[in-house]
This record gives sequence, C-alpha cells and structure tokens, in this order.
Amino acid sequence: MDFTNYDLYFPNLGLGIEHLQNSISVFGIRVAFYGIIISFGMLLGTIVAHQDYVRRGGKSDDILDFGLYAIFLSVLGARLYYVAFRWDYYSRNLAEIPNIRKGGLAIYGGILTAFIFGYIFTRKRKLSYLNIMDSGVIGLALGQAIGRWGNFFNAEAFGCYTESLFAMRIRLALVTSNMLNDNVLNHLVSVGGKDYIQVHPTFFYESAWNFLVFLVLSYVSRKKKFLGQTCFLYLTLYGFGRFFIEQLRVDSLLLWGTRIAVSQALSAILFVLGIIVLAHLSRTASSRLSSNTSDEEK
Repeated sequence: MDFTNYDLYFPNLGLGIEHLQNSISVFGIRVAFYGIIISFGMLLGTIVAHQDYVRRGGKSDDILDFGLYAIFLSVLGARLYYVAFRWDYYSRNLAEIPNIRKGGLAIYGGILTAFIFGYIFTRKRKLSYLNIMDSGVIGLALGQAIGRWGNFFNAEAFGCYTESLFAMRIRLALVTSNMLNDNVLNHLVSVGGKDYIQVHPTFFYESAWNFLVFLVLSYVSRKKKFLGQTCFLYLTLYGFGRFFIEQLRVDSLLLWGTRIAVSQALSAILFVLGIIVLAHLSRTASSRLSSNTSDEEK
C-alpha cells in the first residue's frame, strides 16, 4: 500500500489515516475529538458502574450522584496534576492552564481525585466507601480504555522508536515539539518528501490493557468474596500494566528536579498497595467466615 500522502499509518499492519483531523466543525465551532471521546468514555463508564451498583442492591441515585460529581472533579484534578508537573511551562503561560482542548489531562490526577472524593461522598451519605468504589472502578477502567483514543487524534501519548509489529508512523509536522526527544528524532523516516517519527503506540497499549482490566473486573464483581476486592484489584492491575507501558513513553511527567517518571513510580506504589490490601481483606473475610462457621456448629 502506498502511504506517501498519509499523516499517520502502521507500516507493518497496512493501516493508516490519510488526513488526521483532531476536531470537527459543529455550526462553525471546532469541537475536538479529544473531548468527544473522553466524554463518551465517561458516559459509558458511568452507565456500567451504575448497572453494577444497582445489580448488587445499591440505590441508583447514590451511584449517579457520585458519578456526576466525580467526573467533574476528576477532570479538574487531572488538569491540575498535569499542570503541576509541567509547571516550568505553565508558570510562563498562565493563560493556557484552562485550555484542555489540545490535551493535557493526567489520568492519575483524575483517579486520585475520584478516590479522595469517594471517601468524602460516602461519609456524607453514610454509605460504604468500598462498596461504591467497587462499582466505580469498573466504569473507570472502561472509560480509560475509550478515552485513550483521544490521544490518538491529538498525535500524543506515544512511545520511543520501534520497529515492532505495532510501529506507528506520524508525520513530524503534526507532533508538538515538547513530545519529541533525541530517541525519536534520531530515527526519522522520510516518505514522499515528508518526515515521520516511528514510535510505539503506547496510547493503544494502555487502551487494550484497560479494556482487559475492565473485563476482569466485570467478571470478578459477580464472583467477589469481600468488599473492596474489585476496587483494589483495579489498582493492582492498572498499576502493573501502566508501570511497563510508562517505560516506553517519551512524554512522561517527571518528578520535579529528577528524571523519575511520576506515573511509573505511582504505578509501582499502587501495585504494591493493592496486593497488600487485597491480602489483608482476603484474610479478614476468611477469618470472619471461619468464625461464623464455628458459631453455627456450636
């Protein structure tokens, strides 16, 4: 296949997009695909979380109210998290802080905000924190799987140079300079007089991993043995996958004054935390079951 005029393509798969657009016009107003896709992911995730919560006996209003507030606050948290770790740039461009049309949402900021807000919300409503989060993370995983495709249309969240099966070529002119490093620029590919970078499509890797996590959580939710099992299994699985995917990325947010990728460090912490809490909750549930069995035998 001749990819001479393509903006983005996968040479080893024979797939590509000739003209990559990051927005559409609606009544003369440009609407970014990034926002459309993330909004769709949030909507579908809320529906899935609602179905799971109600199926397990929860009140519809509780999960819908939680979802409504959590979505708004999580977007705010994701933006603030991103800005905080890009402060060198935003401190000189304060007017750009509210502009998320071109991207700039860090999912971990949204996740942490949702978990913190969940605690406040359930305390106020006198609900079980683990019960509502068990459903919330299922919708979250699905929303993440869908939302990552917003990065695709923005030509961002990609990895280092690769010649693997999933190698993705993006026309250099479409990529913002802050997403490029020597690893990528030293392997430019020229096709039809146009320069391309050839990179890992890490947005796709994470989307696929998140969808797998969603399937696992959906299954476990119907079989789970204790509250919090789905919630902390999400943290374990997502942290595990994100840790390795983050190693490939070239646009990682770095801890101030270091070369440490914040998301990779946080992924490791959440993975370990998830394992520890799951083991504790499992032992507690087993002890309680054994105690109840003993009481019945008496």
